[in-house]
Amino acid sequence: MYAIASLLKKVFLLGILFFLGSSEGGPNNLHIHDGATTAEIIAGDIFFEIIEPVELEYTYRIRPAKDFGAPFNESFYIEHVPLVPIQPKFGCTTPNNIEDIEGNVALIERGECSFKMKAIIAEKAGAQAVIITDVSKPTEEYFIEMIDDDSADEVNIPAAFLMGKNGIMITTTLQQLKRSYAIINLPVNLTFTPVHEMNQPPWLGW
Repeated sequence: MYAIASLLKKVFLLGILFFLGSSEGGPNNLHIHDGATTAEIIAGDIFFEIIEPVELEYTYRIRPAKDFGAPFNESFYIEHVPLVPIQPKFGCTTPNNIEDIEGNVALIERGECSFKMKAIIAEKAGAQAVIITDVSKPTEEYFIEMIDDDSADEVNIPAAFLMGKNGIMITTTLQQLKRSYAIINLPVNLTFTPVHEMNQPPWLGW
């Protein structure tokens, strides 16, 4: 009887995940406490961790661009690298802080030009990767599928989308601390980590 109840519970939870994911390209969050691993409930998304400042020391989920940019595969791993909010914040022109972007990861806000154009400009500025977020919607907890804009230019660095709720917390915390960057490891392998053991940001509402 217990085995049947446990199976029904898992079917029910997976049904909820499918329903939540169908409208915006994936499940909203990882609020499951039944011991499932991230590999069992996430298809294609990856994680990075902030290791400085301490106020942001959590693991963050991001969704790779759908059909442009280099993959986040086993050959791509960077550690103790600055995550730098680009200036101007939309990243649609050559960055004012290009010296800070070079060799690091650019954090860019959604708006004013295509996702692909932001990645192209950041790559030309020397970024190793791009993370784009929508801070105009800080209460929303969903992921956007970043697609190609059909331009002829190619993107040779990885690009991914970070949900707005995380984006606003990262950018505002850095501003409050008067820091121009956070230090990250990207990606983080959580394949066999139970979801309830992940160090998720507390503002995502466990």
